Amino acid sequence: MTFNNLLQMIIAALFFMVFTFCTWYEGSEILDRPLEWKYSTHFTKVDDDQALDANDISNFDHFVYAAKFKPLFPFFMVLAASYLIILTGYILFKRSIKKMALFLLGLGVLFLLSTGFVSNSTTVGGNIFTAFFLIGGMIAIIGAALYYFRMPTG
Repeated sequence: MTFNNLLQMIIAALFFMVFTFCTWYEGSEILDRPLEWKYSTHFTKVDDDQALDANDISNFDHFVYAAKFKPLFPFFMVLAASYLIILTGYILFKRSIKKMALFLLGLGVLFLLSTGFVSNSTTVGGNIFTAFFLIGGMIAIIGAALYYFRMPTG
């Protein structure tokens, strides 16, 4: 691994951690909105019959709430994570064209599958993530095809 790749990994990881903290903080607003608990607490099981206290809400549900209603930092968090994943794949598979193309294809398919999970959302964040995963998936698959079928140089 070159110094340039290591520096990129460190900077991207730092950005990811900052964006993760900001997302968690913004998502903590869910604790003050009990009417939203039924719709945004996918990690904490909330039924109509069950009365919960704000302390029962999982920290992971903060991320769900932030992604739905305050998508700026969650978007940057997913973008930084995607960059880290692509950079890791590049570092691992840069010597093998077929493996790198397969890696990008897998990432593209994963993004397109993620589109299916968030496409039914009626919130602003759901629409943003649907577009991001759809466009990102298509770019990754096209990138995989271009990487696989690139013409040899010189």
